[in-house]
Amino acid sequence: MLTLIHFNRISALSSNYYAQTCPMVESTVTSAVKKAMLNDRTVPAALLRMHFHDCFIRAEKDGPPNISLHAFYVIDNAKKALEAVCPGTVSCADIVALAARDAVHLSGGPTWVVPKGRKDGRVSRASETRQLPAPTFNISQLQQSFSQRGLSMNDLVALSGGHTLGFAHCSSFQNRIHNFATTQDVDPSMHKSFAASLRNVCPMHNKVRNAGANLDSTPTTFDNRYYKLLLEGKSIFTSDQALLTNPTTNTLVKKFANSREEFEKAFVESMIKMSSITGGQEVRLNCRFVK
Repeated sequence: MLTLIHFNRISALSSNYYAQTCPMVESTVTSAVKKAMLNDRTVPAALLRMHFHDCFIRAEKDGPPNISLHAFYVIDNAKKALEAVCPGTVSCADIVALAARDAVHLSGGPTWVVPKGRKDGRVSRASETRQLPAPTFNISQLQQSFSQRGLSMNDLVALSGGHTLGFAHCSSFQNRIHNFATTQDVDPSMHKSFAASLRNVCPMHNKVRNAGANLDSTPTTFDNRYYKLLLEGKSIFTSDQALLTNPTTNTLVKKFANSREEFEKAFVESMIKMSSITGGQEVRLNCRFVK
């Protein structure tokens, strides 16, 4: 019994989990993120999305929703640097969580204390990426996806604000701008000129490999612009627009559109909650392979 209590205590997540074993962990990860950002301004959006995918499922980078995901090298570089100073100590799961926090902060957003001590999984299945909340989800599908992981409607709206960073490929929103319904080609909830601009970039039989649109008008700055545009009918995904179809989530969208401070506070709380989802069993030596 005593052993069990001791085990539970040491396996719990903690802000100073690596204080004795690897005090350089935070500065090492931050350095890797900063270096990558100097060469590529899209890195923060990729790192934030990577963390979402890692917490929601046993992330497999070859799964369909992850094909367009990049910047894995940032995690590899941070891991390599940490292995040099404190081998076999820091999990890839914790590196991903720290990198996402740094990505937000270095893009002008808030910072927070990341709960550390998550372990890496030993199972990785591409098929499980189907469990990720899809850009075509309606509000009930989104609610179900989040509640399965202990996340609330408040978390859903706050974490959707991560769409303030990044870019979407045509395939993820073509359902809104072509053949939307039998009588309508375009989603009527979408602002007309905005829809026209998207149709121009993403024609019906688009052949341009990387064609798409920014998720908001300031795609490399972490702000509350996403919510303001959502209220104007200028959101990209069905899952974004869905937030206006429920009284609870609609109210939160308006609250976050009116106050960046309220959004950032809620986002931080939800990120800490999401970063506390655990389930791994090991500390990988290389983030691309189980031990």
